[in-house]
Amino acid sequence: MNAVRRGLGNGVVQAFLVLVGLVWMTPLAGLFLSSLRSAEDTAKGGWWTVFSSPGQLSFDNYSSLLGNSGITQAFWNTVLISVPTTVLVVVIAALAGYAFAWLDFPGREPVFLLVVALLVVPVQIGLLPVAKLFGQLGLFGTIPGVVLFHVAYGLPFAVFLLRNYFAEMPKEMLEAARMDGGSEWRIFTRLVLPVGRPAIASLAIFQFLWVWNDMLVALLFADSASQPLTVELQSQIRQFGSNIDVLAPGAFVSLVVPVVVFFAFQRHFVQGVMAGSVK
Repeated sequence: MNAVRRGLGNGVVQAFLVLVGLVWMTPLAGLFLSSLRSAEDTAKGGWWTVFSSPGQLSFDNYSSLLGNSGITQAFWNTVLISVPTTVLVVVIAALAGYAFAWLDFPGREPVFLLVVALLVVPVQIGLLPVAKLFGQLGLFGTIPGVVLFHVAYGLPFAVFLLRNYFAEMPKEMLEAARMDGGSEWRIFTRLVLPVGRPAIASLAIFQFLWVWNDMLVALLFADSASQPLTVELQSQIRQFGSNIDVLAPGAFVSLVVPVVVFFAFQRHFVQGVMAGSVK
């Protein structure tokens, strides 16, 4: 009887999760179908009308998208901003997290408390002072400037997260490696990083998604040549408004990349989330 109840319970939970997944995917599916329709068909009705006349679907809009130099350049700008930012934040945070967790050096605790205190500093407070500083350094309106801003504001949380994760590793494991003659660098690369892979992967996913979807920082720090896809799409909506044949596929590409990244690393992400509950 209990087995039957558990089976029904699991079935209800699975059906509910499937329903939530379908609801979550509906806007993305609607945007994809809209990106396959002409501007005239889009003006006649919503994307759900394609089920009554599927012959209106084509990939012509994506050909127009490839011919739009503004959106294609903005896409590569987004890649040039998101990937280096994610790599820098993960690498620096992993090194700093290991140092704060397991290395003894003067001022370790005060410096870590300062890092934790930076978590409460809103991004909006630093926008204008940093923009002024970047203007003096020649970084304002450039991709390196946007990358540096994201790295600076992403590091406090990243260091805090990885330090706490690394600190939970068994002390005996690290001491045994040191007794075997392993250097700190070898212990970090051969022992700490593999064990901390779930937390590092989770951090990389969150950092990539946050930077990829950012518009606030890019609006202020990027000029017309370095602005990412979010700003370019918003700019073209304000300028043209009616070029839905390009905006719909552009918006779909902007959304589908984070979805692909999430599903590609979801196994590590789940391991990172579950790690905190197992300890």
